Amino acid sequence: MRLTTLDWAVGIGYGVIAVAVGLYFARRAGRETGEFFLGGRSMPWWLLGTSMVATTFSTDTPNLVTDLVRSGGVSQNWLWWAFVITGMCTVFFYAKLWRRSGMTTDVGFYELRYSGRPAAFLRGFRALYLGVFFNCMIMATVTLAAIKIGGVLLGASKYEVVLVAGAVTALYSATSGLWGVVVTDLLLFAVAMVGSIAAAWYALAQPEVGGLVGLFTHPDVAPRLSLLPDFSEPTTALAVFVVPIAVQWWSTWYPGAEPGGGATSRSGCSPHRTSPTP
Repeated sequence: MRLTTLDWAVGIGYGVIAVAVGLYFARRAGRETGEFFLGGRSMPWWLLGTSMVATTFSTDTPNLVTDLVRSGGVSQNWLWWAFVITGMCTVFFYAKLWRRSGMTTDVGFYELRYSGRPAAFLRGFRALYLGVFFNCMIMATVTLAAIKIGGVLLGASKYEVVLVAGAVTALYSATSGLWGVVVTDLLLFAVAMVGSIAAAWYALAQPEVGGLVGLFTHPDVAPRLSLLPDFSEPTTALAVFVVPIAVQWWSTWYPGAEPGGGATSRSGCSPHRTSPTP
């Protein structure tokens, strides 16, 4: 791909704006610990909700969903659609209880719910497991996706991608606190949505596709459009629909979608972060 001067200007300008928005909140984040990690507990619901949605717009998740649809059809999305149950429980029930508890992070709940050395051990173990091992694995997958995208679109080496994306992310995440991160999420989500819709519009307009009618009637696409799996194949229906709806949503740790407060990821080419339920 050949990028013009205008292309580079738009990309650099986008990065500068994202960093500037994050750094704008640096002074506010430096007031106190609660302001840095919790945004003073004063964020509007729509901003928090958009930030949580934006976390699924990372470099790796769209590729995963694309592969699910390409290999098994739209119904394969029940593997993650099932988590809407825990998401709704968290929003309408658990979030209020977490706020009442006064906890700063979800792992602090263990020493509130339990007591003694076992509670302290459980809190420390979960902090290390999720904060070090689990987050490192997730950041590795996101970074790998960013490296591949950066190599194809920009011709950048893996070291250039990691250095630039990591430095920009660390700059505003470490200085602006939760307010800066969430507002930046809003910006990134808006840009990503506009870009995605524009790309879809352009793709559908191609004569090879023939618009929505041509796409939906294509012999390779039409059999994959069902929202529900084929229940005549018990194994597929069990794995894709029954287990996720009946078991997976409450038994699997999913960032930001379980009653434990959880963790949410940074949208775009950046690592995940752990944040408490508002």
